Amino acid sequence: MSKLVTIYGGSGFVGRYVARRMAKQGWRVRVAVRRPNEALFVKLYGAVGQVEPILCNIRDDNSVRTAMQGADAVVNCVGVLVSIGKNSFDAVQHEGAGRVARIAAEQGVTRLVHMSAIGADANSNCEYKKSKALGEADVTAAFPGAVILRPSVIFGSEDQFFNRFAGMTRFGPILPIVGADSKFQPVHVDDIAAAAELAVLGQAQAGIYELGGPDVETMRELTDRMLGVVHRRRLVMNIPFWIARINGWSFDMIQKFTGGLVPALLSRDQVKALRCDNVVADDARTFADLGLHPKAMGAILPDYLWRFRPAGQYTAIMESAKNLKT
Repeated sequence: MSKLVTIYGGSGFVGRYVARRMAKQGWRVRVAVRRPNEALFVKLYGAVGQVEPILCNIRDDNSVRTAMQGADAVVNCVGVLVSIGKNSFDAVQHEGAGRVARIAAEQGVTRLVHMSAIGADANSNCEYKKSKALGEADVTAAFPGAVILRPSVIFGSEDQFFNRFAGMTRFGPILPIVGADSKFQPVHVDDIAAAAELAVLGQAQAGIYELGGPDVETMRELTDRMLGVVHRRRLVMNIPFWIARINGWSFDMIQKFTGGLVPALLSRDQVKALRCDNVVADDARTFADLGLHPKAMGAILPDYLWRFRPAGQYTAIMESAKNLKT
């Protein structure tokens, strides 16, 4: 019988790419998610019955244990960008991560891959980064052989980074950003999935890997790159941090009183995160240690940001038409 991998958060942005890769490897894939009915698309990643979404709440021991039953390997891709209600940073990225690792050790799982983030720091005033670090500590304590992946900003067709800013270009001549001089090292989502795949297959040594793409650019440079891809001219305005904090507080209040029904454009915690660079450390293990070569943004962004161009899918045709002689 083929081996089984349980992927917590396997229908999410990163998890779905990991699920697809493991299905291609011939593994049975159990996708553990809160809403299985919204994850039915993962069934198409493999043969009939090879990839199955199941109900799981990472905050509950019995739920996590049931989803892991019989698994040879476990990948934890669960994470939240905004702390809302019971799904707080601490509950999901700290306690949840430790819970998965502890139960994996109890059940004799062979390999555990944990998705963290560059900048994880237990002493940070950013709750997101702090919870990631505390989660890593619990994972390592419970499962010393775990592989922990720390990506920088992740991009891809379903991302909430380039897609969000590209969408904002449709609503006016000004594009506001925060942390214009902060540096990032965007990494393609499938490159992260490739690293997770190697770890599941036992082709990566235990420990922490910081994963960034080949390009290091500031927020302003990334915004300019995006504008070039979508063929739009906008005035990029850097919002001072003190104003951004006020805006973040406003959105946090809206989130609180609407129960998360209204999407938050910015939170106070995200403002804190944007103050710091998000790049691979000089002494970190990286893609190179895994024998992988991450893809450049320039090769990927046009493939999914084209829909934000003024003429959308017809842009190339219109540009070609301009070169025709009358």
